[in-house]
Amino acid sequence: MTGERIAQIANFVGPTSGGLRRAVDALGRGYTEAGFERILIIPGPQDAISESESGWTLSIASPAVTGGYRLCLSPRKVCQALDRFKPTSVEVSDKWTMTVAALWARRHGVGSVLFSHERLDDMASMFMRMDVSTPVHVLNRRLARWYDRVVTTSQYSAGEWEGVDADLRIVPLGVDLERFTPDSENLSPDASVEATEGGRPLSLIYAGRLSREKSPHLAVATAVELDRRGIDLRMEVYGTGPHLDEVAMIAEGAPVFFHGYLDGRDALAASYRQADISLSVCPAETFGLAVLEALACGTPVVTSDQGGAREIVDETCGDWGEPDPVFLADAVERLWARLRTDRSGIRRAARRRAEAYPWSTPIATMIDLHREFL
Repeated sequence: MTGERIAQIANFVGPTSGGLRRAVDALGRGYTEAGFERILIIPGPQDAISESESGWTLSIASPAVTGGYRLCLSPRKVCQALDRFKPTSVEVSDKWTMTVAALWARRHGVGSVLFSHERLDDMASMFMRMDVSTPVHVLNRRLARWYDRVVTTSQYSAGEWEGVDADLRIVPLGVDLERFTPDSENLSPDASVEATEGGRPLSLIYAGRLSREKSPHLAVATAVELDRRGIDLRMEVYGTGPHLDEVAMIAEGAPVFFHGYLDGRDALAASYRQADISLSVCPAETFGLAVLEALACGTPVVTSDQGGAREIVDETCGDWGEPDPVFLADAVERLWARLRTDRSGIRRAARRRAEAYPWSTPIATMIDLHREFL
């Protein structure tokens, strides 16, 4: 052991959590493998502690909030856990209620990192349907005073901190390249698409929470627009969330099929492999782990021309359009036309793009950052 101890603290996580939980877990495993002692502090249905090869996980009894998430409202218990664990640095993935950890770190002379996973100004504005950029800017100025470092995952995400005096680092995340792998048949030079007249339909996939800030409405509306144009298609939707009924109403009458939460990363990878195009169109997406997972499976992506996902998707592995069903449907049609002539080439390019984002890179960067405090 190095004697270095990292406390990771996150909120709004649950059994069906997506990118945030995957990122925290991947970084935690990397810290442990590098010789750090690690504890993860998260909300849960009851107080509990467990140990695994990735270190300790402490759940603090917390009430359930929207979408099945839980919100820790016990700063005293968080501080007690930090007192016992005595971390050499803390990494907080929450801008709201876990700032007590930054204050604890400052009192004890311990380094603190705020991992800013979301672009709060754009996401909150989209969710609340009103501009909240001014209060978010005020909040960020305060957070920059409390935390020693602020980490974002994309240039787009970093834009939220413009004009704020913060020690800002941009650390793109990674993807599990061993679990999310392509179908060898799709990469074969002899692969072809039976998408000519009378052939099989275009296969689309959306995987993510059915919550307004993730824009499932926009993804499904894009499929509806394609169906209106007479495109033979089938769209599979994997995920659940508070806006399922709204999204289902948009899809009514179109070939869109809802499968609920898909349990297991292997099952998700298999679903990506079977699709021709993945739709990940949220204009406020700060990075896009779902985008990387699709690309790693050799499945090209259509995304919005705004947001962090656009920094991942380039012309070799996908297409993009304004966050409007008409423009996104245009992007799908362009990409579908390319797939009909060079399916294997585009799928190989998608895999190559994902291979530029191994988890080893952000893990090494974050380890260096934590060691700066020593």
